Order: sequence, then C-alpha cells, then structure tokens
Amino acid sequence: MRADTFLVEHGHASTRSQAQRLIASGVEWRVGAPAPWKKVIKNGDEIPSGAEVRLLDQAEARFVSRGGLKLEGALRQLGLSVQGLRCLDVGQSTGGFTDCLLSQGAQQVVGVDVGHGQLHSQLRADARVVCIEGLNARALTPALLAEAWEEALSELVEEEEDNDTLPEAPYAWMRNGGVVDDDYDDSDDAKEHEIEDFKAQRAARAKAEATGTLPRERRRKPEFADARIDTVFDLVTGDLSFISLTLVLPALVPLVAPGGQLVLLVKPQFELQPGQVGKGGLVKDESLYAVVQERLRSACAEAGLQVQAWIDSPIAGGDGNREFFIHARRAA
Repeated sequence: MRADTFLVEHGHASTRSQAQRLIASGVEWRVGAPAPWKKVIKNGDEIPSGAEVRLLDQAEARFVSRGGLKLEGALRQLGLSVQGLRCLDVGQSTGGFTDCLLSQGAQQVVGVDVGHGQLHSQLRADARVVCIEGLNARALTPALLAEAWEEALSELVEEEEDNDTLPEAPYAWMRNGGVVDDDYDDSDDAKEHEIEDFKAQRAARAKAEATGTLPRERRRKPEFADARIDTVFDLVTGDLSFISLTLVLPALVPLVAPGGQLVLLVKPQFELQPGQVGKGGLVKDESLYAVVQERLRSACAEAGLQVQAWIDSPIAGGDGNREFFIHARRAA
C-alpha cells in the first residue's frame, strides 16, 4: 500500500496531505521487531500490510490539520489562554484551529464554514463542537448564526402516517359472514364519502413521498434538547481563503463580547490586488506586507476593534507564502 495512504488508513494522519507532511518530516517502518527500520523516501513508497510504523517528528500529527500548529504557536507567542472560553472558529474547514482550541481547554467551539463535509469526524463527534456549514462569514449576523445553529442541532422529521383513525368500512357486519344480530351497532361504520376521502388522502401522501414534498418538521435532536444558543463569544478565530479580512471584520464584531478578542490568520495574497500577486499566488515583494498590515489595522479601527499585536505565523502557508496573525480586542 502507498505510504501516504497507509498512514491515513491506519490512523497516523487524518488526510493524505497531512500524511505527506509526516513523510517529509520522517517516517520509518518494519515488519517484526528483529527487522531493521526502513525509511519512507517518497509518498508512493510501498508499506506492507501489518507493518509497524513510527513517526520521527510527531508535530504534524498533533492536530487534524496544520492550522492547529499555526494557532498553537500564535497563542503561545501572544500569551493568550483559551481555558474555559466560548469560541467562534470562522473558516473551520477540517478543524485545525478547533482542535487546537479544544486541546487548550476551550469550553465550546462553534465553527462556521461556507463548505460542507470538511470537518474531521473526530471533531464532529465531540460534544463541545458545533459545526455550521454552508454559511458565508461575510454574511454573518447574530440572527443568521442563531438560525443556522438551531438547524445544526435539529433534524427533519417527516409527518407520520396516521394509522389510528382508519375509517371502518361500510358493511363491516359482513365480516361476520353476513350474520346481523340485535346487538350489532353500525353507527361507527364509515360512509362511502369518508372512504373516498381517506383514499384520496393516502394517494396524496404517496405522491408527496415520491416527489419529496411530504411536509417535514424540524425538531431538536434528543442529545441537544437542552443546548443553549448564544451568539456572543469570548474569542473569535479565523482561517479564511479567497476573501479579504477587511470584508469579514464588520460581520464578526457583533459576535464578539465586549472585551472579547479576535485572533485571525492573515494571508497576504488575499489582501492584495491581482497585480500585486505573482504567479501561483505568491507574494514576492516583501514591502507589500506593510501595506497589508496597514490596511487591516485601518479596517479594525473602523470596526471598533483595538489591534493588540501583529505577529508572524510560526508556520508558512502550504503554498510557501509568508503568513501573519492579527490580534484585536473589542472595547469593553
């Protein structure tokens, strides 16, 4: 089996891209304790079924994605503790930031992403995590978030078929072989028009089922019956692509508690004009980093946020671009 596939299928990595980074950091395998360890050189190297594997550098495997390492380094550098905080993770994706926040003691992480089906299953099953999909961060409002959150906690339940009020057919007495005695009471027998109405209702239901238009009711899943929806957060984190943070900040501020904080990953290639970004989306002119910083500081000021710090991301972007974190606080 290919080495990168082997690492994913045996639980050493959550994705093939993460497996490939682990291989670059160093992976060895052997079959049986007496056998010597063999180093994996390429992603496509074969690892036999049943082989023992060891990682020479565990860092890449600590979180479900590389984003966790970025945020961990930023929180350490900023001296921020997230212990007991309620957090909003914008651009949740696979869940690297969410994973990091939980590992450092966050009470709850509500994640928002425009995509679907990206969050790692390990995090999706965590009771501290709420995954809200198909929601654009730029369009966020407290009301819209609350509505989408309620939807995430609920399930659609089709209208159940009522079998307790079946009309008793006319001439039910005939079921007794046509014998009618003095005690027989036919007052509950359905009339012909009631039978026809019932048949029409059943036919309409069958048609609705076939066309997917059967009425549905949204109900809370039992495990979330007592869950509380609160759209004000102590900390907002973000890892967004293909959009400038200047467009997102105004939507995020109403979701931050007074005195609350934001720690957002800055990707300069999405903050600059197309003519300022080189081939492959690389920012080669380092003088443009100051332009990006000034632009985002101004956007924070306009949104009522006080910038606390601007720091380098401890890890470069996957495309080789230099990245940063901006740390801001909403006035108390």
